[in-house]
Amino acid sequence: GVDTPYICLFRNVVDEDFIYAKCPAINHQNSRIFIAHSPIDIEIKEVFASAFAEVATNFNDLFEVLFPGGHGELSLTDPDNLLDTGIDIEARPSGKNVKKLSLLSGGERSLTALAFLFAVFRSRPSPFYVMDEVEAALDDANLFRFLGLVDQFREESQLLIVSHQKRTMESADCLYGVSMASGGSSKVVSERVEATRSAERLGMLAS
Repeated sequence: GVDTPYICLFRNVVDEDFIYAKCPAINHQNSRIFIAHSPIDIEIKEVFASAFAEVATNFNDLFEVLFPGGHGELSLTDPDNLLDTGIDIEARPSGKNVKKLSLLSGGERSLTALAFLFAVFRSRPSPFYVMDEVEAALDDANLFRFLGLVDQFREESQLLIVSHQKRTMESADCLYGVSMASGGSSKVVSERVEATRSAERLGMLAS
């Protein structure tokens, strides 16, 4: 009989010869793939450049809404290589001579991130948006500006915001929550805030 190591060696040689025989075909297929990628890459660059320009313009406008008198700007880290470039965010609130996000307060960083997020929303509108405690780090003044921005978008879309902020809940049209009685099971409760406000106003007028 033939020892097992020699059988394995023979198999390896056969497999290697088989691979070498297939190399020309593989290289030919690779060249075809690269040729096919070229028009796709061109289209990706064009779509990205157009989308980035639109988002950058919206970010600049929305930053000034959230930071009156401030300046925000988006730029590409490698404009000549759109397939691998990154994005730099410059944020300079009024009265602060800073550009790096790391030098801003937690609330200012959150508001800058929201400006970028809503800039994308405005560039690519959707029927509804879902946000989870995005305003948790905002103080009263910044929260007021954020809610003003929400009011602009609620005219065109529905916004579902998970929040523990009282002022955010007060500005909602409808509230949803989960309640559980002692020893009972949890249940979802809802309240139309706008209807409640209207009823209160009518009651005040009647009195």
